Amino acid sequence: MSWGFYVCIREVQCWQDWLMFADIFFFLMKSGCIDFLDFVNRLSSRITQGEQQILRSNHVTWLLAQIIRIEIVMNTLSSDPKKVETTRKIISFHKEDKNSDASNGSPQSILLDFISSSQTLRICSFNASIREYLNNDQLQKGKQIDEWWKQVTKGERVMDFMTVDDRSMGMFWVLSYTMAQPTCDAVMNWLTSSGVTEILQGINAQSNDRMMMMRETCPLSMSLLSGLSLNSCMKLALQLEEAIFLGQVIPSIAMVETYVRLLLIAPHSLFRPHFTSLTQRSPSILSKAGVSLLLLEILNYRLLPLYRYQGKNKALMYDVTKIISMIKVKRGEHRLFRLAENLCMNLILSLRDFFLVKKELKGPTEFTETLNRMTIISLAITIKTRGIAEVEQMLYLQPLLEQIMATSQHTWSEKTLRYFPPLIRDSLIGRMDKRGQAIQAWQQAETTVINQCTQLLSPSADPTYCMTYISHSFPQHRQYLCAGAWVLMNGLPESISSANLARVLREFSPEEVTSNIYTMVDVLLHHIQLELQRGHTAQELLSKAISGIAFFIWTHELLPLDILLLALIDRDDDPYALRIVISLLDRPELHQRIKMFCSSRISPEHWLNNQTPKRNEIQKALGNHLVWKDRYPPFFDDIAARLIPVIPLIIYRLIENDGTDIAERVLALYSSLLIFHPLRFTFVRDILAYFYGHLPSKLIVRILKVLDIAKIPLSDSFSQYVSSNPPICPPLDYFATLLLGLVNNVIPPLNTKSKYETAADPSSISGRQPPSKSQASPQSASINNADVQKAFYQNQDPGTYTQLVLETATIEILSLPATASQIVSSLVQIVVNVQPSLIQSTNGQHGFSGAAGQSSGLPTSPSTGGAESAGTNRSGPSTGINTVNFISKSGYSCQQLSCLMIQACGLLLAQLPPEFHLQLYSEASRIIKESWWLTDGTRSVKELDSAVSYALLDPSWASQDNTSTAIGNIVALLHSFFSNLPHEWLESTHTIIKHLRPVASIGMMRIAFRILSPLLPRLAFARPLFMKTLALLFNVMADVFGKNSQPATPVDASEIRDLIDFIHHAVMYEGQGGPVQSSSKPKLEILTLCGKVLELLRPDVQHLFIHLQTAPNSSIYAATHPKIAHNTA
Repeated sequence: MSWGFYVCIREVQCWQDWLMFADIFFFLMKSGCIDFLDFVNRLSSRITQGEQQILRSNHVTWLLAQIIRIEIVMNTLSSDPKKVETTRKIISFHKEDKNSDASNGSPQSILLDFISSSQTLRICSFNASIREYLNNDQLQKGKQIDEWWKQVTKGERVMDFMTVDDRSMGMFWVLSYTMAQPTCDAVMNWLTSSGVTEILQGINAQSNDRMMMMRETCPLSMSLLSGLSLNSCMKLALQLEEAIFLGQVIPSIAMVETYVRLLLIAPHSLFRPHFTSLTQRSPSILSKAGVSLLLLEILNYRLLPLYRYQGKNKALMYDVTKIISMIKVKRGEHRLFRLAENLCMNLILSLRDFFLVKKELKGPTEFTETLNRMTIISLAITIKTRGIAEVEQMLYLQPLLEQIMATSQHTWSEKTLRYFPPLIRDSLIGRMDKRGQAIQAWQQAETTVINQCTQLLSPSADPTYCMTYISHSFPQHRQYLCAGAWVLMNGLPESISSANLARVLREFSPEEVTSNIYTMVDVLLHHIQLELQRGHTAQELLSKAISGIAFFIWTHELLPLDILLLALIDRDDDPYALRIVISLLDRPELHQRIKMFCSSRISPEHWLNNQTPKRNEIQKALGNHLVWKDRYPPFFDDIAARLIPVIPLIIYRLIENDGTDIAERVLALYSSLLIFHPLRFTFVRDILAYFYGHLPSKLIVRILKVLDIAKIPLSDSFSQYVSSNPPICPPLDYFATLLLGLVNNVIPPLNTKSKYETAADPSSISGRQPPSKSQASPQSASINNADVQKAFYQNQDPGTYTQLVLETATIEILSLPATASQIVSSLVQIVVNVQPSLIQSTNGQHGFSGAAGQSSGLPTSPSTGGAESAGTNRSGPSTGINTVNFISKSGYSCQQLSCLMIQACGLLLAQLPPEFHLQLYSEASRIIKESWWLTDGTRSVKELDSAVSYALLDPSWASQDNTSTAIGNIVALLHSFFSNLPHEWLESTHTIIKHLRPVASIGMMRIAFRILSPLLPRLAFARPLFMKTLALLFNVMADVFGKNSQPATPVDASEIRDLIDFIHHAVMYEGQGGPVQSSSKPKLEILTLCGKVLELLRPDVQHLFIHLQTAPNSSIYAATHPKIAHNTA
């Protein structure tokens, strides 16, 4: 790759970076987070000080033109007493390039060439006095835009956006900054240019109302929309909302796609919660025919990742739940209900942090039985793979589970429960299985139900009996309608009246249909067991079951397939439930539906499809049960699409039941459908973490194929190791490359330039030096190109490129055939040797060495620090890592890079399941204990203190004079690791101290304190864990200063004055709940704890803690504590 091509790539990426920044800048300015006048004054001051590089292009003028129409900016300019001076400053940012030929340039260059004129004209519109400062070129360019637009619209022509060339695109962009309304009108005219057509009456339709629908055109492309001014985008989005949700004509798919694309292009500026914003414009909008359906389709099939990116998926879940709770008991509302329920499934499974099913933990949930069950599964996946982040969430978990279980009758199988995290498993494991009671209730009602079903469903049944049944049957009998029909069929579907059954099921409420499905599944499985006892073969019974279900699902489309599959997999403790599921997934009818769905969608990247959309017929898309009398056409909804959240859950259940081969086959069979999963990257990451250590390599490879591998930043050698046979652990070079990727793309950058240089150079957005020409080899250029930031719509899952790189590294680690112990050992080995190796590389020695000779002295000098560091590793072969190449790729010095590699390693380990954490504690404690000088009884206390001081020197300081040590790097790794752990997983941090005990020296005691000390402020709001940690530190102190301890060298208590001060400070910090104040007081529970553990210490040490106890006569804290003083009085 030539340097010129690399520069071209950077220019394209520069424009994308500016677009992303403008979206955020517009949002912050509109929200009042940035003072406009202060921003202009600071920018002008920087330029006055000589930073002319800021104005080397017109991007600054373009950026200000984006925000100049914001109301808060206009009001600020209008009321500014120095508005003439401020306006002159704004105009001074203009850069006029008289040598540029914008007519032959790209759309971006045309926009930047004309943007000064557009902005100036806008300023003149509310400040005429500035006209005298304008030059003639700016006014002439304004006239050029007017002339171009008059020519385009001559004869009231509709602008054809499908044949627009680069010049026209650039001029249209300029127009959007000058005249927003004509821009919006041009787009609306294009989208409505094909006219309207009438929707024909359906077979079952009873209404004579005419329904008009727009004919299809092509949606506007992302490239065209991305250059429009954000002000025009906002106006256009509002106009499109008006036409889509409030218009009298059903919108075209092209119009809806264009609206969606606007929201995806500017995820910050244009985002607003739809339920709130639409009901504010029209309180009754959701009651309008079709509006709720269309809104839910857009949310479910287009905007779900956007809501997750904004952190609004919980709020959306609550809004959708309100719809579900209102219509679940309404007769006939099946289409809207099932769509809302499917959206809620996707929302629940998209949540990857703790959530409440109601905003308050009061009363039963408003979820359906299906959603209650899915909530438990989602919580189990989240807690097991990501932990519980906050203390408050730990407190809410048990009431939340009780709230869900109060309205759910389900019990999970032992095979499912064994994979649940302990916090959930312990709450559910004793739950009584009520299936026997349900079967008993069926047997009691069976005679009555069969009689009713005979009258209703016999081929000669009176059709008028349907309404009699609906009006007069008891609810407890109606829930057995499908089970009764099943029994009557006896394997012969033609023996019952499907028309009557379909009519009654449609008149049921959605909740009643769900109840029928769950009951029918239980009766069906119970019936199979009975028939087996009577001598029938399992194969015969399963064949009857499958044909009967096909009657319900495919032949007459009486029941929703997704709910039926979920009901079956929830009975996985029955030996035939999953076999029925697999048989249903193998049915040709389903494969045909999925094939039609995939062929009509073309690509999951819907924003790239600029062809005229084709709308599926409602009957083909949704089937009889959901459609019935409804004529409102579907946009994106489809029976096949409803299975997208269900297939992953089937995979989970198959793995739980040791059906990994079948799971692999299902993944292969439905790979064409899963590419449309909006969160498939998250699915892959979570399933690998959830079942870590239980997945065969073959299944792991199949799971990885769910991803779009070409767009995932996987390591070059990853495919080589993930499928290696026999399994091998990759060399250190592989893991070091992973960490370097995190340093370059995830860890916040260090400033390698002066603050002025960084601000002046747009290419230095990352804060690192751009590669010089001598550095820019073809390989490095391709790497830098691969690591560029992408727009949100290009990376909707997980949401940002930073997240993508971090989660990809996590996926790689979880997929490797190496054990957790081998992986952690390799990562720790890199951290231990990172600085010596990088420094040696500058002296011509490359590679992270696996072993080195022991140091002959204490690590009290730079010369011995490196040797001691290398000497703590277990023996192993040297691995050849080109560390010089590492340094050149990072743009950092070797000292900076060594610190950042440690941070990256801690961050990566914190993303992994707890199995890795335990291995880290074991490996870290081994390295610390193998430091021979810590246990050398011949050394004086002063020598050991000096050694520990060097050993614990923070790597960011140690790197400056090359005094990095193994222990210092390990402690820094643990601190980085702890800082990224969720609260729940902090419970295991004590493990490393337990590995280090009993502590035999002050040096080891100081290391233990240094490891745990940063945790205490974070635990100040989690008293149980704070108290455990404090007690552990006292016990460590008792190992050396206990009543019964016998250290090799007698030590005076004065040697640990700093540790005693630290414990006092930590106690006061917890009592204050933050930084210690003069009025801070310890909590009574803490004083009680301290009083107990102090009994372990020697009297001279106890004396130094005399105030940390509950005796008012000796403790000033106790004497002034309100509770203790009151009790004493």
